[in-house]
Amino acid sequence: MNASPIGIFDSGLGGLSVLREVRAMLPHESLIYVADSRYAPYGEKPERFVEDRTLQVCEWLLAQGCKALVIACNTATMHAVQTLRERLAVPIIGVEPGLKPAASQSQSKVVGVLATANTLKSAKFNRLLASQAQDSQYLCVAGHGLVSLIEQGEISSPAIREKLDAYLQPMLDAGADTLVLGCTHYPFLSETIRDMVGNRLTLIDTGTAIARQLARKLAEFDLAANPEATPTIRYVSTKDAAHLRDMAWTLLRVEADAETVAIEPAPPVAVTE
Repeated sequence: MNASPIGIFDSGLGGLSVLREVRAMLPHESLIYVADSRYAPYGEKPERFVEDRTLQVCEWLLAQGCKALVIACNTATMHAVQTLRERLAVPIIGVEPGLKPAASQSQSKVVGVLATANTLKSAKFNRLLASQAQDSQYLCVAGHGLVSLIEQGEISSPAIREKLDAYLQPMLDAGADTLVLGCTHYPFLSETIRDMVGNRLTLIDTGTAIARQLARKLAEFDLAANPEATPTIRYVSTKDAAHLRDMAWTLLRVEADAETVAIEPAPPVAVTE
C-alpha cells in the first residue's frame, strides 16, 4: 500500500471536475491539486509554452512526492503528455475529448465538439479525429471566452448563456444530438447547457473514465493506498489561494484549505505571427 499523494494538474479550475470524479472513485487516496491560475487559460497560449509549463508544474508535483499524475487539462495533454511520459518515471494519465463514446451514443451521427482553440488545432487531437469511424460527422467549435468566465465563477450567467447559445445553436441546426465537453472546465456548465437545450444534446464528459484509468494504473503498479487510510487533499494555486478556495466551494461545495505557491520562473511566451 502506498500512501503517497496523486498529483492533479490543470491550467486553472477546470481540473476540479476531474478531482471530483477521482475522489468519488478513490476516496482513500491523498491528492494534491494544482491550479496554474497565474498562466490560465492555456487554450490560446503558444504550444511550446504549454509543453514547457506543464513539464515544470509536473516536476514540482513529483518533488512533493506524488506517485502518479493526472493531467486534468485537455490542452496540456494534447501538447505535453508525450514529453511527460518520456521524462517522468511515474504513471501519467491524460485527458482527451470523448469522440468515440459520443459517436457510439449519437443517433443522428452528428456530434458537436466544444473545446479550446489549442486543443482543436493540436496534432494529437487531429490524429484522434482522423481515427474515428467515418460514419459520424464532428462539428468542432472553439469555446472562446468560456474558460475565463468559469474561472470567475460564472457558470450560469447571461454572458455564459450568450456564448453557449452562439456555439451550440449551429450544432443543433446541423442535426447534432450529442455534445463532447472537450475541456475539463466545461462539465461545470452541464446544468446550464441542459437548462438551455433540454434533452436535445447528450453530454459526454470523460471525468469518470479518467478516474477509472487512474485506478487501473495504481493497481497495475502496486501504488494503491490502503482502503482504510485517512486521505489528505492539498489545494494549490500559483496565483490566488483565496480564489481557489472560493471556487472549490462554488463548483464542488468543498471547503478547501488552499495555499498559494510560486512555481517559477515560467517559460517565456514566444511571440507568434
